[in-house]
Amino acid sequence: MRFHTRKWVKPEDLNANGTLFGGKLLAWIDEEAALYSIVQLESKKVVTKYMSEINFMSTAEKGDIVEIGIEVIKFGVTSISLNCEVRNKMTHESIVTVDNIIMVNLDDKGNPNPHGKTKVEYVKDRLAKKEKEEF
Repeated sequence: MRFHTRKWVKPEDLNANGTLFGGKLLAWIDEEAALYSIVQLESKKVVTKYMSEINFMSTAEKGDIVEIGIEVIKFGVTSISLNCEVRNKMTHESIVTVDNIIMVNLDDKGNPNPHGKTKVEYVKDRLAKKEKEEF
């Protein structure tokens, strides 16, 4: 799994127990899944369709740095399925896992739209391919 994003746990991210608020963490996961999907599908119109069971295994405290990892499970015709792990950057202890997040590509009318993607692509490879085609 590749860990793409780091977040610093700040006082405004804490719950009444003084630990990272689960809702804040889920918002970070949803945002990361959307960003990852937008880049992979090369489309700005991507929405969350489904999140499977969320397994909280440990917590984070003020000052901790957490990192969010995303991995592609599969490409559908209009969707991309991901799994996610959030872990403590310093200890690598898992904080939460989400086994399945389904993101859907939409057309201008908000309907599911085929994206034509079948495998993970990296921006650097796309740029190299584009550069090669220009010569």
